[in-house]
Amino acid sequence: MTRVKICGVTRLEDAERAIDLGTWAIGLNYWSQSPRFCDPDDAAAIGTAVKRRCEVAGVFVNPTLGEVATAVEDASLTLVQLHGDEGPSFCSEVARRTGAKVIKAMRVKSGDEVRAAEAYRTDFHLFDAHRSGKPGGTGESFDWGLIAERRSKIPLILAGGLDPGNVADAIGIASPYAVDVATGVESEPGIKDPALFAALFAAVAATDPAKVG
Repeated sequence: MTRVKICGVTRLEDAERAIDLGTWAIGLNYWSQSPRFCDPDDAAAIGTAVKRRCEVAGVFVNPTLGEVATAVEDASLTLVQLHGDEGPSFCSEVARRTGAKVIKAMRVKSGDEVRAAEAYRTDFHLFDAHRSGKPGGTGESFDWGLIAERRSKIPLILAGGLDPGNVADAIGIASPYAVDVATGVESEPGIKDPALFAALFAAVAATDPAKVG
């Protein structure tokens, strides 16, 4: 069954609700320009409260190694999600220095970005919509057909404009390891809506081949 990652979490109550619904991971955004920025002290409190109950990802844009290492330690991060211009060697060094698994995010506008991702031998590849000047969290989707023919041993996380109404179609086309959702379950940036939460998890569960069959 496709896993769910809820990104842009800013409140412990939303993290707890996601866990109750069966989330695989939550995402805490350390990029200060994001409308879903989570203050590092708040991120540390949330990460500590939910550790070992789900994966906890820190989302970064062009950070220093020191910034990442500090966040991993303080917030018990198990995943480091890199959304900027980080190169393959930086990603490898993050993994070596922190022990966390690494997600490299790519903004897709053509098949070129999908192919270029293979240079990153990270634990996961995340594909998001491309919008100039925006590293992610735009609420926009992209042509999922661009990754339908992808052949890679690296698990795929699909992001970009996913919500309860389209997530089943996205899973059917892209067959991702996980879907990453932020804006699609929000009442406002950083505030998750309980009804949308429930609808999203129900829509993903309905795509489970074991249930469909």
